[in-house]
Amino acid sequence: MLAYRHGFHAGNHADVLKHLVLTRVLRYLGEKDKPFRYIDTHAGAGGYLLKGAQAQKTTEYREGIGRLWSRADLPPLTADYVRLVQEFNLQPDENGQAPVLEKGMTPPLALYPGSPSIARQLMRPGDSMRLFELHPADARTLATHFGGKNVQVINEDGFAGLKGQVPPTPRRALVLIDPSYELVQDYGKVVASVRDAVQRFAEGVYMVWYPQVSRVEAVQLPKRLTALAPKGWLHVRLTVAQPDAKGFGLVGSGVFILNPPWTLHQELAAELPFLVDTLAQFDDASYLLEEQPA
Repeated sequence: MLAYRHGFHAGNHADVLKHLVLTRVLRYLGEKDKPFRYIDTHAGAGGYLLKGAQAQKTTEYREGIGRLWSRADLPPLTADYVRLVQEFNLQPDENGQAPVLEKGMTPPLALYPGSPSIARQLMRPGDSMRLFELHPADARTLATHFGGKNVQVINEDGFAGLKGQVPPTPRRALVLIDPSYELVQDYGKVVASVRDAVQRFAEGVYMVWYPQVSRVEAVQLPKRLTALAPKGWLHVRLTVAQPDAKGFGLVGSGVFILNPPWTLHQELAAELPFLVDTLAQFDDASYLLEEQPA
């Protein structure tokens, strides 16, 4: 588990889907005056240098956020997400200098925000964050950049730590569960963690990301999660690439949400054809969108 570093994959097509959906769910929660808590079980480093050695080794971001970066025809949800990434690229560097742009110009794509940074951009003063990260270097990076009275960075296993976070006070929360799935046991841990959390806090919003890979556990995961959703669910999957010659590789990804915003299905249905066309790496790229209303 500790070998995984998201810097190699930051900004790829899977991040695009995950963070587009995350942005919309957080916007929805922010529409009510009552504060909420964002709980991230696998928070990562919080941000990634796309010109750094890890990202440049794979350059996966070029087939993800890179394909959306300078387009002027983005549909609303995609445009909102891309604006957040652009704003993240306007933050000051280590010398305190922020990029200076003329009006209407797009900043250079140099940084990619992790899920905690997306969340921080959308959270209000009364909202709170709980960020779990087991990798010691990434946990130190999080602790350096995510301070404040309403933020806790916890260098622990997020699967185990989630038990102590639900139900929160007040009883509004979004829980993001997105392990690397490098270990096949992670699939079972996701199901067990969601089952336990829903029993403790049924009204919470739970968002599970998973990779579309050639593993039976990945195929079964959405089906196993449907049985845990007492108040409805939504499942979206984006397939943009082909497996390699041996049948392996990340061909797409999915997001499963328990207690989703009631508008999300309609909103994603309007965006997904554009994302398929824009992110497709082969002719048969496709999407799946299904739901069970509460």
